[in-house]
Amino acid sequence: MSHPFYVYGSYGFAAFMTLAIIGWVWIDGRLRRRELAALEASGIRRRSQRAPESETK
Repeated sequence: MSHPFYVYGSYGFAAFMTLAIIGWVWIDGRLRRRELAALEASGIRRRSQRAPESETK
């Protein structure tokens, strides 16, 4: 095995892994947003969302 083959192979593998992780995070983010939208559509709200003023008094 030659030295350039090892170096280019290492950079290629690192680039592939970086792109794979970016893709995984992007796809997972889209799935979580869809899941949140489905929960909110069914009436479940986030804890961080403030309740309307009429419900707090």
